[in-house]
Amino acid sequence: MMNKSIEASEENLLHIYNRFPIAFEHGEGMYLYDENSKKYLDFGAGFAVSALGYGNKKLAKALKKQIDLLYHTSNLYYHKNCAEAAEKLNQYAQMDKIFFTNSGAEAIEGALKTARRYAYNKKSGKYQFIAMENSFHGRTFGALSVTGHEAYRTPFEPLVPGVSFAEFNNIESVKKLVTDRTCAIILEPIQGEGGIHPATQEFMETVRKLCDEKDILLIFDEVQCGMGRSGSMFAWQGYGVKPDILAMAKGIGSGIPVGAFAVTKKVAENSLKPGDHGATYGGNPLACKAVKTVLDIFEEEDILGHVKEITPYLEDKLDSLTEELDCVLERRGKGLIQGIVLKQPVAEVCTKAMEEGLLVIQAQGNVLRLVPPLIVEKEHVDEMIEKLKKALR
Repeated sequence: MMNKSIEASEENLLHIYNRFPIAFEHGEGMYLYDENSKKYLDFGAGFAVSALGYGNKKLAKALKKQIDLLYHTSNLYYHKNCAEAAEKLNQYAQMDKIFFTNSGAEAIEGALKTARRYAYNKKSGKYQFIAMENSFHGRTFGALSVTGHEAYRTPFEPLVPGVSFAEFNNIESVKKLVTDRTCAIILEPIQGEGGIHPATQEFMETVRKLCDEKDILLIFDEVQCGMGRSGSMFAWQGYGVKPDILAMAKGIGSGIPVGAFAVTKKVAENSLKPGDHGATYGGNPLACKAVKTVLDIFEEEDILGHVKEITPYLEDKLDSLTEELDCVLERRGKGLIQGIVLKQPVAEVCTKAMEEGLLVIQAQGNVLRLVPPLIVEKEHVDEMIEKLKKALR
C-alpha cells in the first residue's frame, strides 16, 4: 500500500520532481529517518543545503525563539537580525554590500540585474553576458538564460537575449566571445550540477585579468560550492581571485530558505538604486537569524577546519574505490563537493544506495555527486563507502 504522504503528494502536487518513494519524518546529525523509522546516511544534504546536518540544537533554539518574537515585517523597516547577518556575511565573503533573497535562483537574478544596471549607469551600451557550457544557475528566466545546458533552456526559449557560452577552463574560448557589448562573465568556481568540475587556477586568474582590462564585471555563482564546502568559506578565496558580484544560498541558512548576492563597493556605488530591485520576504527576521546563527556555529565549531581535516580522508577512500572497482572511472572535486564518474547508470546506483540506507545524488555526465553535511566524520565516510560498494556491485 502506498504511503499516505506519498499518495496525497502525487494527487495534489504538480508533477515536477521524480521523487524517490520515501517520506522523511525527522533527522539527526548525518541521518534522516523515514515514516517507517528506517535510517538513511545522507551524503546529499538536500543538494548541499544542510551544512550543519539535521537537528542542530543551537540553530533550532535560535529559530524557535525568533518565531516567538517576529518573523516578518517588510523591507520598509530595519531590524537587528538583518543588520547582524549582513555585517557578518560581508566579513566572511570579503564583500562590501549584500542583498538578501529567498533562494539561489533569486540571487542569480539579482546578480544579472546588477550587472545590467552597472552598464546602464556607465552609459556603456553593454548588455551581453558570457556564461559557461555545462553550467547550472537556476530555473528562473534569467538564471536559465545563463545555464549551459540546452535541454534545460530549449523548452522555454526565447530567453533573455545577449548570452553566449564559452568552454569552461578554456580562456581562449572566453576571449573569442568578448565584444564591446559584454557587461559580465558568470561562472561557478566549481561546477556542481554540471558534473563536479573545479576551475583551474590559471583560468580563474586569466578571466579576472580579462574583466579588469575590459571593464567587464565578474560574477561567481557559489550557491552550491560556497559556505565552507570547498574548504574555504567561499571557493574563490581558495583561488585568491575575487569577483565583483558573488551569489550564494543553500548552506548560508543550513535548511532555512535564504540566499543573497554580495557586491564590491565599486559595483554598489554604480548599480542598483531604490526601486530597481526588491524581495518581499528577502532578509526577513527568521531567515537572517538563521544566517547569523549558522555563521556563529561555523566559528564556534571550526567547521572550515573540520572540512580541511576530513577532505583528505574522503578523497583517499574515493580514490581507493576508483582503483578497486572497474565501474568507477574517475574522482574529481574539491573539499566536500566530490563526484565519481561511473560506467553504470547513476540513477540505478542512487536507487540501490537508497535501499542500503544511503542517500546520494546525480550530476551531469554520469557522475555520482557527494555533498554531505560539513559535520561528516571518518566513521560516516567508512559507512558511506561500505554501502556504496554494495550498491555498485
